[in-house]
Amino acid sequence: MQKNNVFLKFLIVCSMGILTLSCGEKKKEVSENTVEEEPVPHIVFVTGDEEYRSEESMPMLAKLAKRELGAKVTVLYALDSLGFIDPNRTDHIAGLEALKTADLMVMFTRFRNLPENELKFITNYVESGRPIVGFRTSTHAFMYKNDSTVGKIYNEAWPTKIFGQQWITHHGHFDDGKFPVTDISIRPGQEENPILNGFEPFAAYSWLYHVDGGDWKLQGDSNPILMGHSTKSQHEIDGDLDKFPLDNPVAWTKTYTGTSGKTARVFFTTVGHPYDFKIPTVRKIALNGIYWALGKEKRIPEDGVNVSLEEPFEPNNSGFGQKYKQNQKPKPIL
Repeated sequence: MQKNNVFLKFLIVCSMGILTLSCGEKKKEVSENTVEEEPVPHIVFVTGDEEYRSEESMPMLAKLAKRELGAKVTVLYALDSLGFIDPNRTDHIAGLEALKTADLMVMFTRFRNLPENELKFITNYVESGRPIVGFRTSTHAFMYKNDSTVGKIYNEAWPTKIFGQQWITHHGHFDDGKFPVTDISIRPGQEENPILNGFEPFAAYSWLYHVDGGDWKLQGDSNPILMGHSTKSQHEIDGDLDKFPLDNPVAWTKTYTGTSGKTARVFFTTVGHPYDFKIPTVRKIALNGIYWALGKEKRIPEDGVNVSLEEPFEPNNSGFGQKYKQNQKPKPIL
């Protein structure tokens, strides 16, 4: 009887050991096959331009980024005292503290003169070494006319070192919104660039910005990936093509190393007329650029990020004054 009890205890111990080993192997197998989920990126879109309807185009891009990347998106606007969007107000962009938790800043501003307590959120972000995407008038993101000290830093030097160039000139306000005025094509040698996945040549409504040539050149390690050819040019009429040629970069990549010592990816394009964003290729360049800036270029499909719209994008035309949509308040990005 005693021998039987000993044998029974032996069998129980062995069974428990086998079960323990089996469970351990299953746990190990589960952990090895588990794919660690990527953290959700927070993308902050900073708008504030009184000409090109960034308050309309950037929310549309934010919605696409949320859908395709699963990103948390925040869109910031110039607001009046009642909380209505007013791109003509140059001294205030509401909610810039959101940049403290941003993984990417997308910037489309023009000649802003923000107070120091707002400006610092942008500059602190940039110096942190986190990635940046910029559109068109961000080459002249700020304009401090009444403060020569601040202006000396931010009016021209700041966009040049961050984005690669400052405001210089463009080829003329021809056919605003009526007809395209710039032919866009891939710069030779950039065909395999993932930002250009799904690219098709197109004609832009944006008049061509001058950023390189004559007395000017793109700064830092700027690498042009798209070229624009002006089909209507005031500089051609004036005989100034030696200074301002008909062909110029319209999109490039570069890096910027902030005071933190970290190096950020920067994607910039001078395309940005509101009607340009009706063109799927323009939306594709923008979203592909966002993926690249975040270091997610391997996730860009061969035909580019899906930029199909769930509702029509019908922005107001470019222009100054009261040409933006009136009585609009910020809406959540759904």
